[in-house]
This record gives sequence, structure tokens and C-alpha cells, in this order.
Amino acid sequence: MKRLIVKVCGMRDGENIRRVEALAPDWMGFICWEGSRRHVPEVPDYLPVKCRRVGVFVNPSVEYVDTRIKELELDLVQLHGQETPDFCRAVKDLSNSKDHSVEIIKAFGIATGKPFPDTAAYEEACDFFLFDTQTPTVGGSGQTFDWNMLSGYQGNTPFLLSGGIGPDSLPALKEFSHPYWAGVDLNSRFEISPARKDTEKLATFLKALREQNNV
Repeated sequence: MKRLIVKVCGMRDGENIRRVEALAPDWMGFICWEGSRRHVPEVPDYLPVKCRRVGVFVNPSVEYVDTRIKELELDLVQLHGQETPDFCRAVKDLSNSKDHSVEIIKAFGIATGKPFPDTAAYEEACDFFLFDTQTPTVGGSGQTFDWNMLSGYQGNTPFLLSGGIGPDSLPALKEFSHPYWAGVDLNSRFEISPARKDTEKLATFLKALREQNNV
């Protein structure tokens, strides 16, 4: 089985970031959207150096993304709103014109009984997709969508699973399979409070996930 990317999202507190980094996730996410309880308004007093940094945005301006790329020294930009393929390209072009380039993740909400999102136009503009549960809010809902719906994804862009993945998700993750499944996004179900992760719970889960999925 291929090695999965593990992204721990919704980080903010410096000491908590340090403790989570010690568990060796591949990516760590920082939410750059004021509408989130996990919003990072300023640079934390510690940033990870052993994993890639992801900035999460919702319908931002290119200028704001550029500012946060510089402030947080981001490696990836995750776009979680109604951003167009042209906007994704603009962010990628902007970052690639600098010394520090970034990769683009486009998030799509999945809802039972609704058509699968049209991702085709984003294929050339993005490096990864992220499939999350569609809710009235944006991410961090703790709710899981029906992963069987991902049989409707016929694209070639690798994707991360998101939405309500928690300590009890290991059996379902073991059974899930898709040729373009690249990793998992962990957030609200591993929290003590918004933007603070339960590192013991996270450590137990990651150990089991790595054993069963060769992460």
C-alpha cells in the first residue's frame, strides 16, 4: 500500500505546534480566514520546521495570499471557498514568480444526494484536491461524508480525504481505496479546544494508521 500524506490542520499555539510536530505529520495547516475559530491572525511564536506548512484560505484576494505566504513561509496554499481555476492559477503564478514557490490544494465539499463537484477545470491549476463534507460552515465540522461517492471522481489529481476523520475512523480508512487517494486531513475530532490538538489521542491514531497503511 502506498504511503499516505498526513496533514494536521487548524494549528495556532506555538507549544502545541511543537508537540504535534514531534509526531512527524507530513503537513501542518494554518487557517488564514477570520470566519474560523482556528484563525491565525498573527505569526505563532513557533512554526514547524520538520513538516510542510499549509495556509488555508476562503475566497481571499491574491494580495492577501501573497502576504501570508511570506509571513508564514508557506509551502502549500489550500483554497477552501468558491475560488475559480483562474484564481488558482493566479496564486500559483504569483508564488512561482518568487524565490519560494508553493503548491495549490483546492477543496471541494461533498454532499449526499448532490452531484459530484466538477473538478475537471481545476486539473491543470492545482497540485492536490481535498474532498471535505459540505456543510453550511467551511470545514472543521467533524462530519463525515459518504466516501463511496468518490467513485465519481475520475480525475488525475491526487486528493486528501477530509471531514470528520477521528480515532474511530481506522477501520473505514483501512477499507477505503482509490488510485488517486494521497492522504488524510485531521482536525476537529482531535481537538481539546479550537486550534489545540490532543497530542496523546493524535499519537495513538497515527501509530495505528501507520501500521495499517504504511504511512
